[in-house]
Amino acid sequence: MRLDNMDCDLLIVGGGINGVGIARDAAGRGLSVILCEKDDLASHTSSASSKLIHGGIRYLENYEFGLVRKALIEREVLLRSAPHIMWPLRFVLPHDKGQRPVWMMRAGLFLYDRLARRELLPGSEAVNLHRHDAGKPLKPEFTDGFVYSDGWVDDARLVVLNAMDAKEKGGTVLTRTICESATRSSKGWQAKLRTADGRETDVHARCIVNATGPWVTEFLRGAAREKSTKNLRLIKGSHIVVKRLFDHPYAYILQNPDGRIVFAIPYENDFTLVGTTDIEYRGDTNKVGIDQAEIDYLCELTQRYFRRPVKPSDVIWSYSGVRPLVEDEASSASAVTRDYRLELENGGAPLLSVFGGKITTFRKLAEEAVDMVAGVLGNRHGAWTANACLPGGDLFGDRPANRSVLEFDAYREGLQKKYAWLPSKLVARFARAYGTYTDRLLAGRTRISDMGEEIAPGLYAAEVKYLMTREWAVTAHDVLWRRSKLGLHVPPGTEEKLDAWMAGQGKE
Repeated sequence: MRLDNMDCDLLIVGGGINGVGIARDAAGRGLSVILCEKDDLASHTSSASSKLIHGGIRYLENYEFGLVRKALIEREVLLRSAPHIMWPLRFVLPHDKGQRPVWMMRAGLFLYDRLARRELLPGSEAVNLHRHDAGKPLKPEFTDGFVYSDGWVDDARLVVLNAMDAKEKGGTVLTRTICESATRSSKGWQAKLRTADGRETDVHARCIVNATGPWVTEFLRGAAREKSTKNLRLIKGSHIVVKRLFDHPYAYILQNPDGRIVFAIPYENDFTLVGTTDIEYRGDTNKVGIDQAEIDYLCELTQRYFRRPVKPSDVIWSYSGVRPLVEDEASSASAVTRDYRLELENGGAPLLSVFGGKITTFRKLAEEAVDMVAGVLGNRHGAWTANACLPGGDLFGDRPANRSVLEFDAYREGLQKKYAWLPSKLVARFARAYGTYTDRLLAGRTRISDMGEEIAPGLYAAEVKYLMTREWAVTAHDVLWRRSKLGLHVPPGTEEKLDAWMAGQGKE
């Protein structure tokens, strides 16, 4: 079955954070944009991060001062733009006497605090772990430590919000749609798209952006039939989720004798997220999963630091992703640069390929990418995203504001008063997931019965319909593990029940 032909300035291939960030920026500058993603939005690398907006303190050891400074600047820009899905987080760095000396850690944090201006986040400080709340879960030999600031992000929702903003600004977002081929001519690109159910669309684009992440060289050599000498280094990062290891709001950054670091982060109220592993990956990029050696590694590291041992049998859930890092001379996976490279090739029709990158710098990457293609396409609209909220982030006005970050609880309390008929736990979740778009979700509803069937505890038909019509959710997995993390909280059998319910909606 063939759909109508489509024309656009920019065809973006890839629905991860880089692709949707570029789509949002470009659409906001008046460029006509089509984005296609072969699976669901954020279904691969962009939902498999450590969920952090951070400068990358460990990159200082590799002398990547430029990358760290860029990420530190972006950290506060992003926090202000989407304070519902991002928030400040304090990290505890216990001093292990057998590793980096105290003076080196103190010097690194001093530099980390000062590489970029801070308005929202407090600086670092030395602490006595025997007197600090964060020291209680640790083994008694850890007496000294440091506390510093970074940020938390719901990575999959960050991707969705960028896609929503791109659509609201005129862009077209096609999920479960693969770009099978792209042929270049002096008049642009002729691309063939195919959906999961076999429908075909021909797209004429003035420019293509290859934001396919781990598949960037595969797309170049395959669908685009272009030569590429660039090599990616694929690094697998795996995380485990266990029942809550501690009752305070701090996260931990833990050093391992092999030079790698692992985070232990409060997660979904009842759990602790532990990761990541950073190992070379040469398998199928479409089928990435944790292996037993990684589980053992993460458990052993937590056992090194925490009084309560974590065993493989304690793992409730795990996830893995492959990071497409730019190949360099680094000997270890953890030392490979997390910076990005943009390569524009203009042999008759422009093709921009995105190599590498990290979530914290996605907005800056997108801005630089659109600057490059806008010049070629004759678009003179300037950059705009640094001073714009993502959908739902305008808690106290249209512009990003420190107040939205610092007074989020006040916003949530106001939302509870507005929707007093909703349980407080549900309002708190809606505030974090949707921000001001909660009003769109709840429009016209004045009592709990207006939410429709309660498909699972705390998950009503009204929300699922919203996710299907506004956020491209197609399956229960999309809803339970990417649009939310309700999969950790609902009873067994919910995914099958929800899949059946969603399938029924298509028959109404």
